[in-house]
Amino acid sequence: MRFASRYRRGEGVRRRAGRWRHAGRWRRAALAALVAGAVVLPLSAAVRPEIPAPPPASLAPLDASTLDEAYAANRANAAEAARTAAAHHDRDRAATDRSLAARARHLLAFDGRGSGRVTEVLGDLARADRIAVLVPGSDTSLDTYGRFRAAATALYGQLVRQAPGTRTAVVAWLGYETPGTVSTTVTTTGRAEQAAPHLRALVADLRATAGSGSRISLLCHSYGSVVCGRAAAGLAVDDIALVGSPGTGAESATALHTRARVWAARGGDDWVANVPHVRTNLFGTIVGFGTDPVSPAFGARVFTAGDGGHSDYFRPGTASLTNLTRIVLGETKAVTHD
Repeated sequence: MRFASRYRRGEGVRRRAGRWRHAGRWRRAALAALVAGAVVLPLSAAVRPEIPAPPPASLAPLDASTLDEAYAANRANAAEAARTAAAHHDRDRAATDRSLAARARHLLAFDGRGSGRVTEVLGDLARADRIAVLVPGSDTSLDTYGRFRAAATALYGQLVRQAPGTRTAVVAWLGYETPGTVSTTVTTTGRAEQAAPHLRALVADLRATAGSGSRISLLCHSYGSVVCGRAAAGLAVDDIALVGSPGTGAESATALHTRARVWAARGGDDWVANVPHVRTNLFGTIVGFGTDPVSPAFGARVFTAGDGGHSDYFRPGTASLTNLTRIVLGETKAVTHD
């Protein structure tokens, strides 16, 4: 009887374990199917009509002596792009281009074609001792540039308030074609691989313009942290801050092969915390971005970001903006940690 009782209990355990294994396999298969669908299946969203625009302005190599010339040439190019967009009845794009052509705007680069590219400077770049480069994530284009510029403006304002005697500049770098949040490209490093050489070229231009003594920080949001991860190796920057990051494509901060300090933060209400931090090969395509940058395994300096969501890191008054400002200023001991 005791043997029969033990046998029945053992059979029950085995049946339950079998059910758990079956459920686990089903969940893994369902996840794989969903991810594969995101990567392989075509996206059926509507495509924005292509609006013609002039090619980018031809510029001399960038340094302090050619900076004003570059600003003027890019403003003129933006004005021509505005006229072209208006002629094709795209009022929103025309308005965006027209605002970028205003005399007060300082554009290091501008390309009004397609989704658009723009690199804008806030502050006196040629004399700056501290330079912050903002690298945006998905769904950032000329059509949504206002939101991105608002983040750069908030950071620049905070820099001026926190260190009024320090010469600072902020560079809003929309220098690549960002993936859509719901797209076949947002789960892979493809767009980041394409963007990385352009980010490296920007840093070289900043060094040539502001001088080797300036400190440069990359502040990388969301998919922008993947771009920074692909560009980081040997890059002449002092700090790399990853906020709202799904991963960098590297398994650790050491694997980025950078001499820069690597920082990471995530807001308490950021949905990116629910993104699986894995890298896997699906049908010849590498999907996912690896280790969570705020995990101890990654090895970044994790700092306080507060309770904000995915789009709140540069919101005035937040712990994240205060700490990002301290990082840019080199006030590393003042950065707060959870």
